[in-house]
Amino acid sequence: MAKRSKRYRRNLEKLGGKKRPRMTTVEAIKALKQLEGPKFDQTVELVLNLGIDPRKSDQQVRGTLSLPHGLGKERKVVVFAEGDAAEEAKKAGADYVGGVDLVQKIQKEGWTDFDVAIATPEMMRHVSKLGRILGPQGKMPSSKTGTVTNKIAEAVKEFKFGRVEYRNDSTGNVHLPVGKLSFETDKLVENIQAAIEHIKSVRPAAVKGTYLKKAFISATMTPSIELIVER
Repeated sequence: MAKRSKRYRRNLEKLGGKKRPRMTTVEAIKALKQLEGPKFDQTVELVLNLGIDPRKSDQQVRGTLSLPHGLGKERKVVVFAEGDAAEEAKKAGADYVGGVDLVQKIQKEGWTDFDVAIATPEMMRHVSKLGRILGPQGKMPSSKTGTVTNKIAEAVKEFKFGRVEYRNDSTGNVHLPVGKLSFETDKLVENIQAAIEHIKSVRPAAVKGTYLKKAFISATMTPSIELIVER
């Protein structure tokens, strides 16, 4: 396990140490804002521990959601498209647009300097070759997450300014960015509540017992705080 910095350890003590108490969302955000931090504006992350079996295909939790107050930053969006769809993507603000040439660039160079990849259905026969590169990074376009679509302009705008793509990891956790620490407390609260309610609404039918087991928030360089949430 990596050694924690002195600042991290000081912040941990401020929160009550390893046995720090659970907090309401408002309390937790206010506590994070009081901690020592770096000079940059930290991202606030929500982690939801779900009662799913991540090994089973009928218990996967994957999709997208839009936060009421966005993420506080533009994300780099790449679009695999040709013809009119490529022009739509450029006009909508995509950072990189290309067809087979872009697929080949990623294959040859391993280039993945972007946050979200979107593709037209027609391009997927080429983009599918990138599964080994983009898949592990969670950047592979998929119809389930709305990143394989004919509505290119709409998708670019949504993902660039606040639509969040998510999928559970191998331990049954879902990690979601919910804004910047500089956001007003009420805006972070509303983003967090919207994210939790969304994840609760997509509970797989095959899941038995408690679905939402625990919830935590943290900033980029801080310890996490467990939230008091309705299960």
